[in-house]
Amino acid sequence: MVVQGDPRPSRGIGAALARLPRWARGALAVVALLLGVVLVIRPTTSLGVLALLVGAGLILVGVLELVSREEAVDGSVRVPRWRIAMAVLWIVAGLVVLALPGLTVRLLAVIVGAGLIVNGVLSALSGLRRGLGADARIAAIALGLAGILFGVLALAWPDITLLVVAVVFGARLVVTGLLELWRAIRGTEGARRPAAPGRARRWLRTIAALSALVLAVAAGALSVSLHGASPVVDEFYAPPRDVPDEPGRLIRAEAFTRAVPEDAVGWRILYTTTRGDGSPAVASGLVIVPREGDGPWPVIDWTHGTTGYAQNCAPTLAESTVESGALFVLPQIIDQGWALVATDYIGLGSEGPHPYLVGSDSAHAALDALRAAYELDEARLSGQTVVWGHSQGGGAALWTGALAEEYAPELAIEGIAALAPASNLPGLVANTAKVTGGSVFASFVIEAYSRIYPDVTYRQYIRPGAEETVRRMATRCLAEPSLFVSILESLAMSEDPQILAQDPTTGPFGQRLVENIPPATISAPLLLGQGGSDGLVLPAAQEVFVDGLCRAGQQLDYRVYAGRDHVPLVQPDSPLIPELIAWTEDRLAGEPVDPGCVRSER
Repeated sequence: MVVQGDPRPSRGIGAALARLPRWARGALAVVALLLGVVLVIRPTTSLGVLALLVGAGLILVGVLELVSREEAVDGSVRVPRWRIAMAVLWIVAGLVVLALPGLTVRLLAVIVGAGLIVNGVLSALSGLRRGLGADARIAAIALGLAGILFGVLALAWPDITLLVVAVVFGARLVVTGLLELWRAIRGTEGARRPAAPGRARRWLRTIAALSALVLAVAAGALSVSLHGASPVVDEFYAPPRDVPDEPGRLIRAEAFTRAVPEDAVGWRILYTTTRGDGSPAVASGLVIVPREGDGPWPVIDWTHGTTGYAQNCAPTLAESTVESGALFVLPQIIDQGWALVATDYIGLGSEGPHPYLVGSDSAHAALDALRAAYELDEARLSGQTVVWGHSQGGGAALWTGALAEEYAPELAIEGIAALAPASNLPGLVANTAKVTGGSVFASFVIEAYSRIYPDVTYRQYIRPGAEETVRRMATRCLAEPSLFVSILESLAMSEDPQILAQDPTTGPFGQRLVENIPPATISAPLLLGQGGSDGLVLPAAQEVFVDGLCRAGQQLDYRVYAGRDHVPLVQPDSPLIPELIAWTEDRLAGEPVDPGCVRSER
């Protein structure tokens, strides 16, 4: 039996292919190089196209393994049997990829990752053979280690992203193509005895191999840093066994200083609440009040914009806290002599599932945060509250106003300000496919609804090949570095029309979205702000929601701010901000509002 590294020349098809003329080997190398470049610069191609490119690349790598010549000085053509075996494995893997129309990202990555690791091990072992020069030994071992690292990287991400598969294998093709092209250009024809390779030629190959190893190490370091940069849920969010039975009770509070203005004092709180079906839950939040003065402080009850779906995506865990949920004017709130109460919602920080875009659950969390904050005697809160919310939180603010009188009649809600609210949910979800990064938000919705509503399933709405990608996309927070992987996945998904198995606005999913459209039962004065250039919450979709409120007789002050996109609408330089503060001052002063449905453009 011939073991790996057998220096004896092989006969048959391996040797025959290895005697291909230089132009033929050069052509194969150029094809490999171009295919690798396409994969590296176009990692967001659709899964179907990616499978074709990778399948063809696997076959091409196998062929190049067969035609590659040994760097011998005796004129013999050597193709070790281990290389023939590896070539056959590459070719078979490529045929498997091409033959599976329902290929999943996970299976594709397993094939590529395993192939890279096995090939890397064999290449590294081949560098230990006797008789090799220092340059050839270093090159073989470096290429082997690079292949192993790239393979591990492809398998390391739980969702095996398209980015990893495409870039890792693309880089492998580029390196292989360059090396074989160099051999073809500098090699010799037929049986003519070659001269000993010069030092520059020998070490150029070694430098290329070491460059591949450096790239692999850098990619591995980047992967580790991305995985390690996510916020970590600490013990504060774990409730004790003796949790109060009634909602809105303060479980614990502790001083909180991160991103709190110097002229303010903050606490993070853990409190009881209920889900929409009445089942008990625990949520966390933040209370911030002015440092100077005696109070009592009127309260802005803030319902934050999307920060993610996973438990560690709570604003109280984020480095930028309230800004992570699009509240950029906390200093102005403190300057006004107002306090802030900000819920994390259920399932962010506390145990999930997080009811993303589920109205009643979100409203209960906001109202119970306010109740719990009143138990924090040091905060010295007044009985007046105005609810503000943006995007996801805008929808939650609308639901808070709609349910306040029934769920928490003892609370004095003076007004509701919903800013670019997620209100027309079918219109919002339908638009995510057209927005860069929209699939990230869609993954949050499908994950939440499939966990909360038993009639909404991945099997019905997400193609099986994409399920793993969508599930893992839902685990990343918007504020963590690994989000860029989700963005690239989202780009790929936008190019693949087969990601969705069914239109999410139809069937049980569509019905649940309709159920979570905020109702026109808001008794407090209502301000709705919308960016005229919002690319996520489209003005046209918001108009449909506003029309419904007006037909139902809901009091409403609807303001559209020309030229403002989704987040810029609530940034400090937005014309909305001074108007929002003035409107809130009027609500706290008890100024009357027009009872009708007023629309204006700013």
